[in-house]
Amino acid sequence: MTENTRTRLNNNDDDTAIPHGGTVLVTSGTGKTGRRVAERLTALGVPVRSGSRTGEVPFDWQDEAGWAAALDGVGAACVAYYPDLAAPGAAEAMAAFGRIAAACGVRRVVLLSGRGEPRAAVAEEALRGAAGAVEVTVVRSAFFAQNFSEGALLDGVVGGELVFPAGTAAEPFVDLDDLADVVVAALTGDGHAGAVYELTGPRGLTFAEAAEELGRATGRPVRYVPVTGVAYAALLEEFGVPGAEAAFLAELFATLLDGHNAATTDGVKRILGREPKDFAVFAREAARDGVWHG
Repeated sequence: MTENTRTRLNNNDDDTAIPHGGTVLVTSGTGKTGRRVAERLTALGVPVRSGSRTGEVPFDWQDEAGWAAALDGVGAACVAYYPDLAAPGAAEAMAAFGRIAAACGVRRVVLLSGRGEPRAAVAEEALRGAAGAVEVTVVRSAFFAQNFSEGALLDGVVGGELVFPAGTAAEPFVDLDDLADVVVAALTGDGHAGAVYELTGPRGLTFAEAAEELGRATGRPVRYVPVTGVAYAALLEEFGVPGAEAAFLAELFATLLDGHNAATTDGVKRILGREPKDFAVFAREAARDGVWHG
């Protein structure tokens, strides 16, 4: 939570100090982003319903029948679609979610999306079109820095080899703490309805340069090993990812990391009033926390 967010909420004279009132549903509430959003909202005293298949009120993107129960009594929602907003079926799911959210009286939705993903933009529009009077804010994020410390690339850092289909393109990795702070600001503050925010870190790095930063932070060599999308899909299948999902993810990564997302944005600074966290700082903090102890 940032000081700007805390000050804005503390200065609110409304009894609830939350403009929309009610509980906030956080879909994928146990994931990398959802967990951080839920923790911040809870720290602010905002009631949170963690949306997951095993939650007290289950939420499953493959079971539309349960969405109304998860949205009952909810004033706002942080929405993250699995496996990705560019995936087949995402636009249809967003349209259905928008209709149900509006019918349940939800007033505000913050949708997590990918930067530079044309198919994700179609899903964004499907949500807006179906949600009626619901305030929709879209947060488009660059590649997560935490994919190296909590995601699929963690084992590669521990083993000293990052095998990934990113080539030599630069990517302005965004820290999930910054992303979560922006989402909470949009959920709890005014002036974000209809906005589309693109979030990046302060500089672009190639995966080879990121590997060097990770090596410096961990104190042992980490090298980047570029592979084709086809080879990466085969690798994912070896680790148990279903073939169709592996092919989709490999294609998505290869498409996103072709250089068209290399430029940085001022999204974090505009919303939070501070500079985004640098990748080197993320790496040092993660190393200090022991996430790469092999």
